[in-house]
Amino acid sequence: MKKGYLVFSDGSVFEGEKIGADGESIGELVFTTGMEGYLETLTDPSFSGQIVVQTFPQIGNYGVISGDFEGKTAVKGYIVSELCENPSNFRSEYALDKFLKDNGICGLQGIDTRAITRKIRERGVLNAGIFDEIPKDLSEIKNYAIKGAVKAVSTIEKRTFYPAGKVKLRVALIDYGAKKNIINSLLSRGAEVAVFPYNIKAEEIFDYSPDGVMLSNGPGDPQDNAESIAELKKIIGKIPTFGICLGHQLAALAMGGETYKLKYGHRGANQPVKSLIDGRTYITSQNHGYAVKADSVKAVAEEIFTNANDLSCEGLSYNGKRCFTVQFHPEAAAGPHDTGFLFDKFFDLMDGKDYAEE
Repeated sequence: MKKGYLVFSDGSVFEGEKIGADGESIGELVFTTGMEGYLETLTDPSFSGQIVVQTFPQIGNYGVISGDFEGKTAVKGYIVSELCENPSNFRSEYALDKFLKDNGICGLQGIDTRAITRKIRERGVLNAGIFDEIPKDLSEIKNYAIKGAVKAVSTIEKRTFYPAGKVKLRVALIDYGAKKNIINSLLSRGAEVAVFPYNIKAEEIFDYSPDGVMLSNGPGDPQDNAESIAELKKIIGKIPTFGICLGHQLAALAMGGETYKLKYGHRGANQPVKSLIDGRTYITSQNHGYAVKADSVKAVAEEIFTNANDLSCEGLSYNGKRCFTVQFHPEAAAGPHDTGFLFDKFFDLMDGKDYAEE
């Protein structure tokens, strides 16, 4: 295989073998700890602008299964310790390297992913690039920044999905980079789901007359979305609202809160989250590099979940606003499904119950 190099903005270099598409790429380097779900990772719009490092040693062993895709791939590159060339799974359609090639994703294997992960944990998230030759000038890597990520991954026009049976409620889903399983989780509970672009005006949401509004996950710095935040100020408090990941952050900003960038983020399917209502700890799937400052919204919201590792804010319920949001993914595919009940809480909210009611 052809040699390739992962080059950090600080000049550090890791040598590996090129996989996937030909070419070079620069992005923000992040790691994810999931033991499975690499297809969902590669097709999660929240990874827009990022080069993803998989900490699990062998990736691709169950091949590519198009039915598991969450959206269009948006990653800038892919780093693994070993890429499986001969997958074994009855659902497999083809090998992962073909997926990378077909989607223009360049990557590296045979690289020390443990050392890379330790570096990010110690230094924090860094920019990096995948190259055929080590560049002498690092300015392009150093100056890279994720811009316009939400616009790049959001739907362009309204799309409507209908449940298999009778429509019980209507949900307006604002798409900041929505994963497919959010839509599926709503459909399976009997909701008609209208998916709107990230820059939808509040008046158009009101014209649809939904029973509730869903704020999706998405990529990038939440503070870059001033237009969306301004519209959420008009929506929250008027219609029952449930936000996930970026939707959680945007809701907080709309309510006067603050967000900040985490040192290396939370990405993986094994993040422990503690409920501050009943004290129970749930295992959750997460993919985010920013968090809400819980104290910044304490005048208008109650913190309902906290991260058991670093105590960062994982969920908020807004007083008298019929709105709650979470930083993690209750719709997670391939799992875990510990917090799937939050969709039921959302349906209860649309039926007139408060979040904390049984």
